Amino acid sequence: MKSTAKPEVTRVRTHTKLNRQQILGFWSAWAGWTLDGMDSVIYALVLAPALTELLPKSGYRATPGNIGLAGSILFALFLVGWGLSFLWGPLADRLGRTKVLAGTILMYAVFTGAAALSQNIWELAIFRLLAGMGIGGEWSLAGTYVAEAWPEDRRKMGAGYLQTGYYFGFFIAAALNYTIGARWGWRPMFLCGLPPVVLSLLIARYLHEPDRWQKTAADEQTAHVKPRPLRDIFKPAYRVKTIVNTGLLTVAIIGLWAGSVYEPTAVIAIARRIGRAAEGTKLSSIATALLSIGTILGCLAVPILCEWWGRKKALAFYFAGMGLSIYYTFGLAFYWHNGLEAFIAGLFVLGFFGGNFAVFTLWLPEQYDTSVRATSFAFATSFGRFLGAGANFAVGAMVHSMGTIGTPVAYTAIAFGVGILIVPFATETRGQALPQ
Repeated sequence: MKSTAKPEVTRVRTHTKLNRQQILGFWSAWAGWTLDGMDSVIYALVLAPALTELLPKSGYRATPGNIGLAGSILFALFLVGWGLSFLWGPLADRLGRTKVLAGTILMYAVFTGAAALSQNIWELAIFRLLAGMGIGGEWSLAGTYVAEAWPEDRRKMGAGYLQTGYYFGFFIAAALNYTIGARWGWRPMFLCGLPPVVLSLLIARYLHEPDRWQKTAADEQTAHVKPRPLRDIFKPAYRVKTIVNTGLLTVAIIGLWAGSVYEPTAVIAIARRIGRAAEGTKLSSIATALLSIGTILGCLAVPILCEWWGRKKALAFYFAGMGLSIYYTFGLAFYWHNGLEAFIAGLFVLGFFGGNFAVFTLWLPEQYDTSVRATSFAFATSFGRFLGAGANFAVGAMVHSMGTIGTPVAYTAIAFGVGILIVPFATETRGQALPQ
């Protein structure tokens, strides 16, 4: 007897195929963000040797306390430069994503390379300030570009993929430090920041603007509307979102950057304390690579967790993990008698939860229209750097007065507790399409 039951149809989930420009655009943005990450962490890796040489030339003794204080001041100035990078956002909303993206990459590459020529800490500070202005703009423009250029069913994973680039840059910087830095010193490390100049020229030449931005720009031109995106993100429709997003980014910046910038120096300090000073540079490179691997995994998990739990719960999860891992590594393991391995292992966990930045890459573009998307992204990711700079001044002062790195950095875990209290005021966008 023949069965009348219909054969079961297996549904295969498919994704919209990316076109050539979308693929080219993603890899351009990813490469820029990778080299951006490499540039950022180069300073952390060469902090101790660079300041050991430059402080005496600037009239200061190269004591651990002075190195810690000067390092914090220079890093705070770098964050100030990153804060000033919010100016790239309005330019991108008016002139286009790709042109301005190329400009940010060109700026950070040139001034990173110039840092190799520094003859005192003041010159290094100026070069890092200017490099920070370029680095800060790249994230917001790369994130905006991918969100607008990729199809709706793929842009969430695109945000996670994009954010991994920054931490691949950490890995590259660690590899360069393990080879070039360990053999030739800190100046050639800064020269390794020059290659992105070529990338900026290629982006300007071959990458097209996203269709969303072109349509919005054409509509504004037809309607004779003069865009004022920096003012518009504080209109009633966006005001609360902008303030809350800026607060959340400030929390992320204070915690992760304090841990990242001091991680190589902390590893070197532990190595010296246990009689392994000769291995310090290589151990710090290994630790940075492990931190990077953890963060890459954390970034890849972000789109999945954001779809399961929603953006707000996912960010709260990452913030809680960051607070606990910073306290464990810098507050506990740093002071254990044989804590080097425990400290380095803790960095992997800290790295995973450091993937919280990918939440913002996915989430911020979903909260704003195309006409103000780059400005809102740039403002939220940049303005928090000013407050982060103040926090790093405070950490540096504590390092100097207490004569230790661990406890001052461990205090930054408190910021994530504050962040968890801010999360409920944010806007949940799970299940919503990117606004036009």
